[in-house]
Amino acid sequence: MRLDELLGDPPLIAILRGLTPVEAADIGEALFEAGFCLLEVPLNSPSPFRSIAALRAQLGGRVLVGAGTVLTTDDVKEAAAAGAQFIVSPNTDPAVIETTKVSGLTSLPGVFTATEAFTALAAGASALKLFPAEASSPSSLKALLAVLPPGTAVLPVGGIEATSMAAWRANGAAGFGIGGAIWSPGRAPEGVERRARAHVTAWRRLMLAEARS
Repeated sequence: MRLDELLGDPPLIAILRGLTPVEAADIGEALFEAGFCLLEVPLNSPSPFRSIAALRAQLGGRVLVGAGTVLTTDDVKEAAAAGAQFIVSPNTDPAVIETTKVSGLTSLPGVFTATEAFTALAAGASALKLFPAEASSPSSLKALLAVLPPGTAVLPVGGIEATSMAAWRANGAAGFGIGGAIWSPGRAPEGVERRARAHVTAWRRLMLAEARS
C-alpha cells in the first residue's frame, strides 16, 4: 500500500483500544458514517485479530483496517493473516518494521526522538507516529520535521482532541491517531459517530482554511 493510499481524506486513524469482535461491525459502521476511513485495533484489546477480521468482513473496501500496539514480528504475521492492512507500534523496532514491509503492509512505528525517527525510516517505515504526543508539543514536531527527509509524514498520537488539531497541523502534522476522544469501551455507536464527526469536521475546516490562505 502506498503512503498516499493510507493517508487518505481525512488522514485520521480511529484507535479502538478495547474493541470486542461482537461490537466491531457496528462501531466500524459508525466511524465510516462519520467520515473515518482508517481504523486501528490495538493488540491489547480482547480478541484483536477477530475484531480485525470482523471489520474487514463488514466494511470491505470502504475503510482500511490496521493493527496497533504491535510489538513482535509474530504479531505482524498474525495481524496480516487476520486481514490487517497497516501496522502501528508504540515504539521503533527495526525487525517489526522490516517484517511489516516484507508482508506487504504499511508501517507506522512510534517515535519520540530524532534518533528513533531516523532509525525507523532507515528500516523502511512508511510514516511515523509521534507518541506520546501529550508529552511532546507542536513546536517539538516542527523542530523534528526540520531535520527529517522532506515529505516525511508524522502523525501525533496521544491526547489529541478536535480542539488541539490546529496547533499540531500548523507545525507540520500530516494527520492524527485519535483514541479516547472518540472511542472507549462501552460507548454506543451513536456517541462514537458524533464524536468522530466532530474530528472530521475540525480537520476539514483546517484544510479549507489552508486552501484559502
